[in-house]
Formats: sequence, C-alpha cells, structure tokens
Amino acid sequence: MNRAFSRKKDKTWMHTPEALSKHYIPYNAKFLGSTEVEQPKGTEVVRDAVRKLKFARHIKKSEGQKIPKVELQISIYGVKILEPKTKEVQHNCQLHRISFCADDKTDKRIFTFICKDSESNKHLCYVFDSEKCAEEITLTIGQAFDLAYRKFLESGGKDVETRKQIAGLQKRIQDLETENMELKNKVQDLESQLRTTQVSTSPAGTRTPKSPSTDIFDMVPFSPVSHVSSTPTRNGTQPPPVPSRATEIKRDLFGAEPFDPFNCGAGDFPPDIQSKLDEMQRQRWRGSKWD
Repeated sequence: MNRAFSRKKDKTWMHTPEALSKHYIPYNAKFLGSTEVEQPKGTEVVRDAVRKLKFARHIKKSEGQKIPKVELQISIYGVKILEPKTKEVQHNCQLHRISFCADDKTDKRIFTFICKDSESNKHLCYVFDSEKCAEEITLTIGQAFDLAYRKFLESGGKDVETRKQIAGLQKRIQDLETENMELKNKVQDLESQLRTTQVSTSPAGTRTPKSPSTDIFDMVPFSPVSHVSSTPTRNGTQPPPVPSRATEIKRDLFGAEPFDPFNCGAGDFPPDIQSKLDEMQRQRWRGSKWD
C-alpha cells in the first residue's frame, strides 16, 4: 500500500475538471467500516486499520452478515458515502478534512482514506472493497484534491471559507432531516398506542342508559313502586305536581266524588224522598244517643 495523492503538473487525470467541480463522479463499493487511527497519514497507519477492519468483517461474515454496499460521490467538495437505494448520506467527508488516501498493492480491491471527524476531531480511517475500481477511485480523489488546490490559489483562499460554510450548512440540514424523521416516527407510534388504548378501554357490550318509555300521550307509565321524578317530558314541559295524600279528594273511576246521602243539601231531592231521609237521620241520631 504505497500510493498517496500528489500534485504533479504533468499528471494526466481520468476525468474532466467540470465533472468534479460542477458535478461528481459516482462509484459503487463495499464498505468494510471505519476505525480511529492515531496519525493523520502514513502507509503503516492505514495498513493496521485495514488489517483490523478485515478481521472484524471476517468475524461478522462467519455470523452470516454481509458486507454493506455503498455509493461514493467524489467531487472537489469531498467524498460522500451513501446508501445505494435510498441515497441516504451515511458519511460526508469534506475534502479539506481528508489527509491521506491510498490503495493496497497487495490486495488491489482495497482502498482507504483518513479523514478528521468534524464533531470529535478524531482521525478516522475509512476502508472500502472494490473489485475493479480501487486504484481508479484513489486517482479520482487525487484529481479532486488537485482541482481544489488550483481553485484555492485562484480565489486567494476565499473559496475555501465559502465551502466550509456550505458544508456546515449541509450537515445542519442533514441533521435536521434526521431529527424530523425521528419525530415523525414517534408521532406515528403515539397515534398507534392511542388507538390501541381507546379500543382496549371501551368494554364490549356497553350500552348507553335509555330514557323511560312513554305512551302515545308522551307520558311516563305509572308504577306504584317508582318514585316521582321531575324529569321533563319530550316536549320540554314539566309534569304537574302530585297533590299530597292529606288533602287529596277521593273520586270514583269517572272523576266524580262518591255519593253521601247525609251530606247533600235539603233542596237536592224531591219532598217525599227528602222526608224519608230526614226520618232515617233522626233514627240514626237516636240510636247513637242511646249507645
């Protein structure tokens, strides 16, 4: 493993400057992973990192895990590592943070680069496996460095600061999108739990209390054991008050007062009947007196 990118004026690059400065060059590879290294550059540094990640990947492969495939997008702004199908950015390695890049001459499928992490400021070595393009990918990253350096000289260093600001904003946008997706998933989980709770707390066969049935005249049927209720009828009017039993007047089935011959007035009957009633009343009075 002995190739590090260099800026040779007579170097013949593989891609046009516009392809790397205005667009990007995509590659597909297998991602063995990343590991922390103590130095920002050096052949021995990356060789140890490759050996470590190969061993870890061999263990995972024996457990049935496959090496994940990724897509690399190389430009003068850096190297993006994406999930091939969803295009989700897994790592965004800005070019000014990449300090070393090399391919392995003993294993031509392996290439690697060292990048300083923007959050932890630790140097991480990224290792990839590409069956046919390992050397080409290394040269493409070298060409991106060469174009970025020339642009830096032309702009007097201003362009680098602009790219740093843009890269910082892109990372912030990516973090916000990730946070937004997590919040959406939490909201969906809460809605699902709420629906489950509502279904489980409503007992089966629960019936709403029914109002007492009424007859055709909108009156509640009489029940000798039911208490008098002040519930209004359907038309909104209150039922008439029930008189107390002390003042209640006994009436017959047709609403008339019962007949009492002794409480009637004298002029209510013909003379012959009235005389007989008077005689009966006197006899009644005499009987009660002797008793």
